[in-house]
Amino acid sequence: MSQPTSPTGASGSPTPQKAGGTATGTPPSSTHRRPFLRPSRLLANAPHEKMHPAVLSEAERRAASLQLRIADAITAFAGSMMFVYLHILLFAVWMLVFEKSPWPTLTLIVSLEAIFLSTFVMIGQNRQAAFQQAKADHDYVAQEKLLQENTELTRTIHTLTREMHERMLGDGAPAGGPDTSR
Repeated sequence: MSQPTSPTGASGSPTPQKAGGTATGTPPSSTHRRPFLRPSRLLANAPHEKMHPAVLSEAERRAASLQLRIADAITAFAGSMMFVYLHILLFAVWMLVFEKSPWPTLTLIVSLEAIFLSTFVMIGQNRQAAFQQAKADHDYVAQEKLLQENTELTRTIHTLTREMHERMLGDGAPAGGPDTSR
């Protein structure tokens, strides 16, 4: 079973977390949780206060649209091993029972499925690109805000330090440094 993932990794990609057990290597508990592959599941199961704001807003946007929820469900299923096993079984049954070699109908079905699945792959790539852009925009705004706060704090500390220096050395000291008129 796969491990749950958190939506915010250092690189913006999901980071694996332990499903159970301890750091000493004990086996995980028997209740494994699947990763939150679809935004509706992410919103329902993950704590919102621990989510990156860009992840939360993108999940809310995708969960609000029926078309995007359907695309997410298809993409989540098409990217699973169950999808692979189901196709192996269906292809074997089709080739052995329904049609003889060279399988023209099966070829047509597989070609049409490839067209649709490639469309869903592109939808997933567009989704990932939109998420990365939203996360980058949020991070840029947050970093700029921190830079402004740090600059203001540095200026305030400099002003306070200069005032303390003037009070301790007296009003007669030059502003550029200690008194050297002796």
